[in-house]
Amino acid sequence: MDKTLSIIIPVYNEEQALPLVLPEIISFAQQHGYQLIMVNDGSKDRSLEILKVHSREEALFKIVNHKVNKGYGGAIKSGILAAETDYIITIDADGQHYLEDVNNLFDHLKQTDADMIIGSREGLKEATIFRGIGKKLIRWVAKQMMPLTIYDINSGMKLYDTELAKSYIKLCPNSMAFSDIIGLVFISQRHLVLEHPINIKPRVEGKSTIGVRTAFDTLMEILNVVILFNPMRVFLPLSILFVVLGLGWAIQFLIMGHGLSIGASMLISVGVLFFTIGLISEQLSQLRKSSVLKMGDSDY
Repeated sequence: MDKTLSIIIPVYNEEQALPLVLPEIISFAQQHGYQLIMVNDGSKDRSLEILKVHSREEALFKIVNHKVNKGYGGAIKSGILAAETDYIITIDADGQHYLEDVNNLFDHLKQTDADMIIGSREGLKEATIFRGIGKKLIRWVAKQMMPLTIYDINSGMKLYDTELAKSYIKLCPNSMAFSDIIGLVFISQRHLVLEHPINIKPRVEGKSTIGVRTAFDTLMEILNVVILFNPMRVFLPLSILFVVLGLGWAIQFLIMGHGLSIGASMLISVGVLFFTIGLISEQLSQLRKSSVLKMGDSDY
């Protein structure tokens, strides 16, 4: 049985780019029989009007409209919920992604039976130095928090199983951090996540909204995911650190015959407290996962 695919594209104030990129995207979707889902995320310009004009040309073209901006992740979530195909792929509306890479990722998924294929930009030049530094920092933090073999975790081009995505989007944020977190959730749940190289071209029109705040939000969301799936990965090292510091402090005073100092007692108590919080978090984690996740129970 052939596997079907939907292309999900979030749109926010892209009236300049859409007339340039939309005809090519529609033609590509028609040629390969892919469903096209455009999510207008509360655009304040003529983006929705442009989408409606072009949607009349194609039966497989679906528009999801947000009256109020929900964020990049919120737009993708709406697109995922609207999808009726076996698999979905997310690309940007700014024309940076090559459409042939959609087929390349889909073919790679069929060959490997993976649950997610990430379009990897490894080796490509970053748009700015600061953006490159930010991505490296996010990857480093993610690797410290969980086993991670994926290089480009924050790639906007991801192809994944629709049913799995629908079951996990409740765990993902509405912000730009969605791209990173959905990948980390799949990895945490022991699904097969692979990478495949893609190419990137300059934006057709407009400016990127990714900045320092995006990187900070992403780091916080990574921490939230780790605490959800493996809380002791965070709390156990903290517990050990404070207990060791407390014992180191205490030994000096004990050797001098001054007894256990207040500072040492506090450090050891904090270490024990972190350990206790970790144990409680483990229990809460199991409860939350059982209430939110409806698939993949055998994977953890």
